[in-house]
Amino acid sequence: MRTYFDHNATTPVDPAVLEVVTRVLRDEFGNASSVHHFGQRAKAVLDDARTSVCRLLGGEPSEIVFTSGGTEADNFALRGVAEALEPTGRKHLIATTIEHEAVLVTLRALVRRGWTTTLLPVDATGIVSPDALLDAVTDETALVSVMHANNEIGTVQPIAELARIAHARGAIFHTDAVQSAGKLRTNVRELGVDLASISAHKFYGPKGAGALWIKRGTRLAAILTGGKHERSRRAGTENVAGIAGLGAAADLAVGKLDTEGVRLATLRDRLETTVLSSIRGTAVNGSRSRRVPNTTNISFEGIEAESLLIALDLEGFAVSTGSACSSGTLEPSHVLRAMGLPAHRTQNSIRLSLGAWNTDAEVDTFLEKLPAVVMKLRAVTGARR
Repeated sequence: MRTYFDHNATTPVDPAVLEVVTRVLRDEFGNASSVHHFGQRAKAVLDDARTSVCRLLGGEPSEIVFTSGGTEADNFALRGVAEALEPTGRKHLIATTIEHEAVLVTLRALVRRGWTTTLLPVDATGIVSPDALLDAVTDETALVSVMHANNEIGTVQPIAELARIAHARGAIFHTDAVQSAGKLRTNVRELGVDLASISAHKFYGPKGAGALWIKRGTRLAAILTGGKHERSRRAGTENVAGIAGLGAAADLAVGKLDTEGVRLATLRDRLETTVLSSIRGTAVNGSRSRRVPNTTNISFEGIEAESLLIALDLEGFAVSTGSACSSGTLEPSHVLRAMGLPAHRTQNSIRLSLGAWNTDAEVDTFLEKLPAVVMKLRAVTGARR
């Protein structure tokens, strides 16, 4: 029997979502750009999904542009703003040191094109200070991009306050909401942002479908050009079935947001508290109060994270050492480094991210087996038990 504790990397597709995707693949095969009956049926599927995404995020259906996922949505936001505002002379971009690689690597690419960037520091809990943004933003700043919730440690940033500071200097504000959508109330109007990225497979939808919410009037150039799909903002025939799955997943998330959040937080807190009290040399990384309800990131003194991950996998538990997009590397977590943690803490930490089908019994079994796994690995390295 295997237990999945890696929902921040990806989630299983909900059976109700799978049913929708399968039906659309089978029955709604038309091209949504075609004017005939089959095309218009496919277009209706897209329109319904836009409405569903807006129920999750707020805003209006016309402000939703469908993408292939969070990485494309982040690229669209950063590159699209850069392309649109470059002629104005605003060539400064701001993000934080703990952003997803989709943002950080894109910023480096824009630097090679002549843009300047500032990466805001975070404190030891993984939170960025509004004062840091206040000091960094200038009249040349085109865009500020700060993720709503971090994928590795789960911490939630003060987005509304940061957006107000950016807007006061005339900058556009983007938030990567990939890890918060479906877990927290993520209303773009209340957050005060101009752009927000989401991805279906982070909240029980299919891979390959996501969206960028674009506030009406925001200056943004298309980065995929060709046809006039998505109101000329993202060329290419839409993934109708995947987008239908995104819409179905959004509807399910809205319906269970409060109750599921409480359940997961209770389960996560019990797991976390027991680990800290029963295993010496453990500590939680990041804020324990301002975070998404399903995530904990714990360091284990005297153990390499990769060794612990493999040992737990052999016991039937899927956990992570951090971002799934950085798997296979031996580099310490850039998020934990940015928090100023000691070098060993950046390399001995694992992330557990719970989800809809995790149970108390699974957590109990994990807590029963974990101490012996840790003791065995520490014996190998000679670390204290």
